[in-house]
Amino acid sequence: MLVSRSYILAETTWGAVRESSFDVAILPWGATEAHNYHLPYATDTIQCDYIAAESARKATAAGARVIVLPTIPYGVQTGQLDIPLCLNMGPSTQAAVLRDLAESLEVQGIPKLVVLNGHGGNDFRQMIRELQTRLRIYLCQVNWYRIVDGSDYFTEPGDHAGEMETSLMMHAAPELVRPLSEAGDGAERKPRLAGMREGWAWAPRPWTRISADTGVGDPRRASAEAGARYADAVTDRIAEFLVELARIDPAEIYGEANG
Repeated sequence: MLVSRSYILAETTWGAVRESSFDVAILPWGATEAHNYHLPYATDTIQCDYIAAESARKATAAGARVIVLPTIPYGVQTGQLDIPLCLNMGPSTQAAVLRDLAESLEVQGIPKLVVLNGHGGNDFRQMIRELQTRLRIYLCQVNWYRIVDGSDYFTEPGDHAGEMETSLMMHAAPELVRPLSEAGDGAERKPRLAGMREGWAWAPRPWTRISADTGVGDPRRASAEAGARYADAVTDRIAEFLVELARIDPAEIYGEANG
């Protein structure tokens, strides 16, 4: 039986779109990169696509008029270019893509755009700062993996292809997860500089220098059940945000303007 998901643009026809109006567009943005030996290269994209769709389903059920755009599968991979088929899209290219899509939506009368980010190497804040001065459409970024504390759901969430990501993939796309007996332990080599270990100094990590299996975090305690509970908590929060955003005039987000 065909299940209608009118809030997913890729599954929607022009006949349906021309009879609809939308307050918020959601642009999921993933990446294409190695995820240990047990998760696929598209992990960030698959997760972001799933989180966007489930959040939109909940927001639509609550009365919000939202539409999920096709997920962009390429992210910033500058520290992983020596890993075959980790495909890089530089920040300047991302900025150009975001600008073009935002301009398209603005012309078509959609007032708000949420970039739903699913990859730690992506950061749209500076792009939005620049674009927002030129466009009327309201822009914001949501990093879905920072919304809910993973330690409430997982023994050791991990940073990349660890227990959290593996559990979520077991829930969202179990057919793409290899047996955990094939996974590496995700051991990470820490930097020797104290400022970087403590988090107040930063530089891109050369991935093959920090991980033997491309993972950061042990996935071997992962479970689909934990992934489902975590995903439900995350999408509940995003759906609440989308409902609020759909209903509010961006000019009133911080209250009435002075004067």
